[in-house]
Parts: sequence; C-alpha cells; structure tokens
Amino acid sequence: MLKQKSLIPLIAAGMVLAACAAPAAAPQAPQQPAVEPTQAAPAAPAQPAGDGPQLAGVDRRFDGVTLRAAFIGGGQYEKMYESIKDWEAATGAKVEIVYKGDGFEIDKKLKTDFAAGTGDYDVVWDHTSFFSQYIPFLEPLEKYFTKEELKDFSQAILRSATRDGHLWLIPRHADISVVHYRTDLYGNEQYKAEFKAKYGYDLAPPETWKQFFDHAEFFAGKEPGLLGTNFAGKEEALSGRFYEILVANGGKLLDENFKPAFNSEAGVKTAQFFRELYARKLVPADMTSLLWDGVANNFCQGNIAVHNEWFGWYSYFQDPKNCKVAGKFDLIRQPVGEGGVRSGWAGAHAFSIPASSKNKEAAAALIKFLTSEKIMYEEAKLGFLPVRDSVWARMIADAAKSDNPLDKKRLEIAQVAISNDFFAPPLIAEWIPLTNILTPKLQAIMLGDIDAKQGLDEAAAEVEKMMAEAGYYK
Repeated sequence: MLKQKSLIPLIAAGMVLAACAAPAAAPQAPQQPAVEPTQAAPAAPAQPAGDGPQLAGVDRRFDGVTLRAAFIGGGQYEKMYESIKDWEAATGAKVEIVYKGDGFEIDKKLKTDFAAGTGDYDVVWDHTSFFSQYIPFLEPLEKYFTKEELKDFSQAILRSATRDGHLWLIPRHADISVVHYRTDLYGNEQYKAEFKAKYGYDLAPPETWKQFFDHAEFFAGKEPGLLGTNFAGKEEALSGRFYEILVANGGKLLDENFKPAFNSEAGVKTAQFFRELYARKLVPADMTSLLWDGVANNFCQGNIAVHNEWFGWYSYFQDPKNCKVAGKFDLIRQPVGEGGVRSGWAGAHAFSIPASSKNKEAAAALIKFLTSEKIMYEEAKLGFLPVRDSVWARMIADAAKSDNPLDKKRLEIAQVAISNDFFAPPLIAEWIPLTNILTPKLQAIMLGDIDAKQGLDEAAAEVEKMMAEAGYYK
C-alpha cells in the first residue's frame, strides 16, 4: 500500500513542484480495496412514495451552519448549483461558494491553500485524476456514507476514488471521450469520392488513429474556416490526450517501478502525431492556449470536422440557437492505436470534505444532496455521464422515447466505453506535477521547437528526478 507522503505543493514559475519527505521504503502501487464503511451513518428516512428520482441529504436540520465551498465553474457545470437553494430551504443551512474556476485553476487554488493552511472550506471539487495529491488534507468519507447509500454508484469509479483503505471522494459525473464527427461533411458524396481517390479507402467515421489523421488532413480547408480537428493543448489536458493515445499505441506512461516509460518508440510516434497535426495546419494556430471551453466552441461554430470530445457538451452542441452543428454530427467510440488498444483516458468529477472542515456532517449532507439521484438525473440531461445505475436506467428509458436516435446511441456508446475502454491516470500524488513537466515539452514538440525524442527524453529525466526525490526508488 502506498505510504502517504507529506505533500506541500509550491507554485513557482508556472510549475507545480512537490516538496516531499521521502518515506523510509519506496512506495508500492496504490491499492484500491472495496469500500467498507467503518462507521454506519444514521439511515435517512424513507423518501416520499413515487416513481420520480429521489433526493438525499435533506433529512437533518443544520440551522445556523454556513458551509464554504470551492467548486469547478463555467459552462455546463453551473446548472447544478442552482439547486443548492433547495437544500438550504430543507436543512436551514447556508452555502457560500467562495471560489469557482476551471479544473486546472481550482486545482492550483486548492493545492496552494491546503499547503498554506488557508483553505477554510467545507466542501471542495475533486477528481479521480487529482485527489491523490490532496489526501493529506482530506477527510475519509466512509464513516459518513453507508453501504446502502453507496451501492447505486458505479463501483469501478468508487474503487478509483479509494486509496489506502479509505474513500476520499463521492463522484458527481464521469468523463470519457467520444469521437464527434460532422455528418454533413462525411455524408457529402463529392467528398466521399475525393477521399477514396486520395487515400484508397472509403470515407467513414475513424476507427483508428491513422484514419483520424487522414480525415483531419483531408477536411482541413475544404470549406472556409474549416480545420481538421482540435484538442485542448495546455496543462493536464494535453498530457492526458498524449497519455491515452500513447496507451492506444502500446506504450506506457510509467513502468512497474514508477520510472518514466513515455519516451519509448510508441511515445515518440504519439508526440509526432501532435507535431504533424500542427505543422500541417490541421488544428487551430492557438491550440497550445486552448482548454475545454475553447475546443468545444470551435466545434460548435462549425470550424472542426472531427474531434475527440467529452460527452458533457452534448446538449450544448444540440442547441440550434447557439451551435451551427446542431443536428449535423454523430458519435463513435474512440479510435484504436497501433498497439491494438482503444483510447479511454477517463475519470470522474466529484466532491470531497477537507479535514479542516468544522461542519463535516453538514458537508456530507450537501454532498449527498448534490450527488443524489434527482440532482444527478437533471445534470445527466445536460449531457454529463451519470455515475448512478438508477440514473443510467432513467436516461436510457428517456432516450428510447426521443425523436432523435442519437440521444439513445450516445448513452449506449458511453456505457460500452466506460465498461471496456476506461483507464485512469496512475493514482499517484505526482500525476499533476508530472503533467506540469510533460505538457511544456509536448507543446514545444508540437510547435517544432524541439525534436520529439529529445523533448520526451528531457521530460523523462525531469520526471525520474521528481519521482526519486519523492521516494519511489530504493
């Protein structure tokens, strides 16, 4: 079991550096035992009879309590927070959202505040890819949630939220990507003929990353302002995309001894993939500045032919008042790489309770409310992938009645992807510091400022040094 090190992250020169006290023995691979609550929380009273989705966390009063929260914000994330007033009315408590930012902004904020001891929060955003670095500052949650309360959640995701025998977060919704492609472009008979003549095979949604590249190359410039594809090209987002294509190509991020393995032949091919996309002007010129909102907006405005995107933008893309691609796109599972593996970098957004919270019972009640069947169902209707079996069942039943067959198809694709393709980054506290080393090198490779092999070798040397200082090697 991985020993928990003392983590005091520092923000300096745009890089998150971990000042870690090395443990006596090298850390072992994090284990993810089944969640076993050590203390049963009081059972909630029966919900009112009815077939509708149910609320939770509204069975106790917390008059006079004010919870301070730090949440992810922007885009589709905001809708959930409108429901908090209902929890306040039911419990007598108040919720003050003292900070909101995108996933990378809030990660930096939390690390800085936790390290400085200034994080006066009761409930915070969390994520399966990020939580390992926060563990010294979090409250174990198994004593606030019974087995009965947890059984409706995806057990695979709960296992990905468990380390050192403790449950550290309660999931809000899942993240895994899916290929979005423009049906008006792929269905164009002239384009089909031109593509077949140039590449020697039929134009159809890409099944491999090689085909994906061909399609991006073919469509770029076919219409005014049209680019082949785009990716989020900064911070953890770029490293994550590199990671999933690396795995699909048969590579590894770290080996079994936690030593960098991404500078392999598969790693160089993967980095060169991004370099070629940029060098041939198949992606936006400002790709190294793009995060999720910018990538989604490019597709929404009809500027992108095919791209790898999270499911959560679905309702946004289908809004004809705001998106030019509404009704003009379809979905397919992520491509297969040269290693015969289908891409599936994934995780889950979630909520945690800081150990410093003075209102842990009320904080747990708020989390129960925000991740309850009813609230999750409302958020799932925006396009997010639910993490409760009951909400999946409701969503699929709803989609079966829809006039748009894509409503049901996307859920079926998502279920298959989560069941078969889902892989999370290593559950190590150093994941984000690792990406803070890797991303600038990937950007430099993409921009042509450094050779792919040299850039990955330099990143690997820095990562190995960081991991050694953290005590991973004997």
